[in-house]
Amino acid sequence: MSEHSATSDLMEAVKCGLTRARKALPPFLFYDERGSALFERITTLPEYYLTRTEHGILERDAARIAKTVLASLQGPVAVLELGAGTATKTELLLRAFVKERADLTYFPADVSPTPLTQARARLATNLPRLAVSPIVGTHAEALDKISRWEGSVVVLFLGSSIGNYEDAEAAALLSEVRGALGQRGVLLLGVDRKKAKEVLVPAYDDSAGVTAEFNRNLLLRLNRELGADFDPAAFRHVALWNEDAGAMEMHLESTEPQSVHVAALALTVSFERGERIHTESSHKYDQARVSRLLAMSGLCDVAAFSDERRWFSLHVAAPLDA
Repeated sequence: MSEHSATSDLMEAVKCGLTRARKALPPFLFYDERGSALFERITTLPEYYLTRTEHGILERDAARIAKTVLASLQGPVAVLELGAGTATKTELLLRAFVKERADLTYFPADVSPTPLTQARARLATNLPRLAVSPIVGTHAEALDKISRWEGSVVVLFLGSSIGNYEDAEAAALLSEVRGALGQRGVLLLGVDRKKAKEVLVPAYDDSAGVTAEFNRNLLLRLNRELGADFDPAAFRHVALWNEDAGAMEMHLESTEPQSVHVAALALTVSFERGERIHTESSHKYDQARVSRLLAMSGLCDVAAFSDERRWFSLHVAAPLDA
């Protein structure tokens, strides 16, 4: 992704989001260098069950997942991970992949280069047989690049990142994944399952306040990159369960009447006390919703791996017409 296109995307997203009747900003804005580091801290918090639960599935089932994913693939294999970050938990899976196949190249993709540099350095030491080729860019850019691979393609979309999208948007993204897979590719999709809100809400509003800091860091990014004058202390982190949408939501709520100027956009935005900026939805799934989403995308469920409580699941999906 060029610096110019990244800045244009940022400006367009902010202008569109802050001039809506219900203000909203897309979650990709979380992940500047500081935001990525804060999210890594979130994954270690006691309330944040997602990473811990997914890691447990990979510790137990990585070998079985690798056999299932790689069984029908021919030729050299490209393993593309969307939103890879530091690829810490993915290393368990990659280790199992390398035991199954020698002709693998891992393409970790992320909009932030720093975690990719960390991932590449660690994997060079821990899995020296694995070729690693990071991609700094959006999901669309990474999928476009991998679609030109001569061989088989595996796409990893872990951590329930798909939950950040409304179903129609998620289906559109997975349709792009389907296109990149060709006729013999495989998707490994992580989804967070529906569960009691007493478990969900603390995962997005931890007692140490790290998630609140992560949420407000988005405003600091806009100050730095777009010349905005947000006062993060004047916004309260709000996490709530939306039963109708089947999603956890995060918001930034103005604690007072205020105006914010965004210099790069020549835009002044007014906030009433209690007015919110919607910054993230994290949808939760049952099996019917997963199956429907895959079918909308031209994919079908081949196998699923879950923890004992069925709080999280990893789905192996293949093209419907393969």
